[in-house]
Amino acid sequence: MALQPTLQKGLVIAGKYDAPHTLEVFLDYVCPFSAKISLAIDSVLRPLFAPGGKYDGKVKVIFRNQVQPWHGSSTFVHEAGIAVARIAPEDFWKFSLALFKRQGEYFDIPTSTLTPVQIRENLAKLVAETIGADKAAQFGDLLTLKSTPNGGVAVTDDLKYTIKYSRQNGIHVSPTVLWDGLIANEVSSSWGEKEWTEFLTKKVTV
Repeated sequence: MALQPTLQKGLVIAGKYDAPHTLEVFLDYVCPFSAKISLAIDSVLRPLFAPGGKYDGKVKVIFRNQVQPWHGSSTFVHEAGIAVARIAPEDFWKFSLALFKRQGEYFDIPTSTLTPVQIRENLAKLVAETIGADKAAQFGDLLTLKSTPNGGVAVTDDLKYTIKYSRQNGIHVSPTVLWDGLIANEVSSSWGEKEWTEFLTKKVTV
């Protein structure tokens, strides 16, 4: 399981960091199928991996940001997620769920007439609504363009890390799920409690 230090606290969205089994889920905030599987993660997997759950201490879930550049706003929404993971790691999943619920606002047509600054401002409003106005100010600072013409923002290096990780693992579509480092092609965004329970019964060996 690999996560650079700046993202370790936020992107482990279920289970304990040192759990022996790892479920990595590559998600794009503007992908409807990613939004669908996020509901199963929240309602089915998180309770199973939480303290007192059946697989407490055995499995962790890592959120992997899957930027899909054919959607113009994908870079901006993932910058937002990473920024929240930096400033409020305990609220990363809460914000992610809110962004999935509002993803239609960041689809291609709704954002086609907006500038990058306007998109980031809208995301800052969502941060304020979701985790507090005090965090929105810190969020804005992280997404302010640097002084150099092509320097990106404060989370650009973290964004590069997530993209490079996806590329080296040959990840193309979202959602894609890895179990202990190997792609689990059988996992579907339409899975509910029954399918996930059967999957975990077969896979968890500790």
